[in-house]
Amino acid sequence: MKIKSKQYHTIWLKENDPQIVQVIDQRKLPFSFEIMDLKSVSDVFFAIREMVVRGAPLIGITAAYGMYLALFETEKKNFENNVKEKAKLLKSARPTAVNLAFAVDEILGFILKEKNSSQIIKKTLEKVHFLKTQEILFSEKIGEFGLELIQKIFNKKGTPVNILTHCNAGWLACIDWGTATAPIYKAHLKGIPVHVWVDETRPRNQGARLTAFELSEEGVPHTVIADNTGGHLMQHGKVDLVIVGSDRTTIGGDVANKIGTYLKALAANDNNVPFYVALPSSTIDWNIEDGLTEIPIEERGAEEVAEIEGVSKSKIKTVRLIPQKSNVANYGFDVTPARLVSGLITERGICKANKQSIKSLFPEKQ
Repeated sequence: MKIKSKQYHTIWLKENDPQIVQVIDQRKLPFSFEIMDLKSVSDVFFAIREMVVRGAPLIGITAAYGMYLALFETEKKNFENNVKEKAKLLKSARPTAVNLAFAVDEILGFILKEKNSSQIIKKTLEKVHFLKTQEILFSEKIGEFGLELIQKIFNKKGTPVNILTHCNAGWLACIDWGTATAPIYKAHLKGIPVHVWVDETRPRNQGARLTAFELSEEGVPHTVIADNTGGHLMQHGKVDLVIVGSDRTTIGGDVANKIGTYLKALAANDNNVPFYVALPSSTIDWNIEDGLTEIPIEERGAEEVAEIEGVSKSKIKTVRLIPQKSNVANYGFDVTPARLVSGLITERGICKANKQSIKSLFPEKQ
């Protein structure tokens, strides 16, 4: 996808320097466009933890690059123990997104298998690039399958399709295309008129800042709304379809996503609005079924709720919103039960949010 008409991925290896990974600093968007250099495992941990990068697929690939960088700072003495410690550190950066553990374990296993190879660095980088390319292909396939839903709605109503999304499940959360936004971009490129209701997504405003930024750069019509507006719009027939992303989906179809997603699902269910979740298979946790009891929910710092960031006279500033003596609870995610999900849009097609339907698309996971 594009920024100022130039195509970007969210992460790449610096040209002419294979020991530096570069990422878009998403903390600065949309007010400024800055690239951050990641030179060590500690840099990667910081980037994931502090949300320089965010979104389950991108977190996973960033962590994979972190394991690659680990090879430059791990001594041959006690190599296996040291690289396992670095893997453990990376996996602790954020607990909810399953892509993080998946990518780290995938690269760790590869490194341990190749640990005596003279080309371990080269081979590991090739493995990381394979995972990156795979995520891009997953997103594009999700877009193609989700496009069918939008096409059907347009064929029926003949007017712009109104889609509501929550948080940022766009290309900035992935590598390219995105998950929830991929069908929207595919529809827009095909000439199907769409309009996107963009939840602001407090407390970090990833919808207002990132999703709106993406859609603006691609020329997709959209409107930013307060988080609590979605139900009102659905009651008045102004939402045809809800598409959100996922940070972890259980084999039973429960979906963990940015806090507030559950409330959108409830409103959609009450108003007979289709509620779909777009996700690659790397976001499915094949080991758990009950999302409410088994998915760890990240609790983040109070400052994200107590303060808000914006731009004033070309400078990014932070202001306090609440009284100094007030306590804050900042849960990063909630779980939407499978019964509220109309379907899961994956790289292999659309399935129902239940174990039987999910496994029918991924029989190798039986």
